[in-house]
Amino acid sequence: MFRGPAQAAAVSGRRNAALAVRIAWGSIAVGVVVLGLKLLAWWITGSVALFSDALESIINVAAAIAALVALQVSRQPADPDHPYGHHKAEYFSAVVEGVLIVVAAFSILSEAWQALADPLPLDAPVAGLAINGAATALNAVWASVLIRYGRRWRSPALVADGRHLVTDVVTSVGVLAGVMAASAFRWPILDPILAALVAVNVLWTGWRLVRESVGGLMDAAPAGEVMDTIRRIVSERAAGAIEVHGLRSRHAGPVTFIEFHLVVPGDMSVAEAHAICDRIEAALEDELTETHVSIHVEPDTERQQTGVPIL
Repeated sequence: MFRGPAQAAAVSGRRNAALAVRIAWGSIAVGVVVLGLKLLAWWITGSVALFSDALESIINVAAAIAALVALQVSRQPADPDHPYGHHKAEYFSAVVEGVLIVVAAFSILSEAWQALADPLPLDAPVAGLAINGAATALNAVWASVLIRYGRRWRSPALVADGRHLVTDVVTSVGVLAGVMAASAFRWPILDPILAALVAVNVLWTGWRLVRESVGGLMDAAPAGEVMDTIRRIVSERAAGAIEVHGLRSRHAGPVTFIEFHLVVPGDMSVAEAHAICDRIEAALEDELTETHVSIHVEPDTERQQTGVPIL
């Protein structure tokens, strides 16, 4: 028996999806502003490390555009060709972002390698660092917004975008400190060395994003605490049943798909079994927000030793 989310939760989900799209548009705007500031800082100073920081911001803009497209696709309702909806589109966005990050890392390494052969002194480091610092502060604020709302709405695209910006902020702070040291102590070779370190850090971030997003595409199980919550709710709300077995779950963007077998007494009426299922589904929806629950009701002759008894 398949049950969709409650009407109120569906309305809430559509509202959250619309807000997520607005935030994605905001990411593009913030990315363009940050990119402009960082390019200006590089143009003023000629620093390879600051150039590498600006190059990563180009990837931020491209990733924000990919996230926007994915969010718009994921909002489309289910159709005959996609009966479970389009929620997984967000994982494709996160994969694309991870790949773009890896490409940026190799581009930065190339620039750093060339600069190591001929390190140059920096021009106007104070003005350039101040501009880059302002861009970094803007990125930090926006990253916190993306991660907070991405987790609240369970949007892989927004969370991936926010985590990318956090990495950008961390590397930017490191670059700022290094460029200041290179200028103060007159060590121009420190500039390309910092760029190379930035590239390594960016490469690691890209790999992590790709790995986690592929897990979503491959229907990896939710985190252990989510599964514990599902087991607890089912056990608490299934009074009258005998046991549950074959419990499985997966995420697709903001939606949690849950399915299991519910064993009931053989003489229980269909109406009574249906009432138990409704009770379980309502409780899961209340705690996990957007759920698609599929329950297969079985008589007690199908009871299994591996099943979970009902409290």
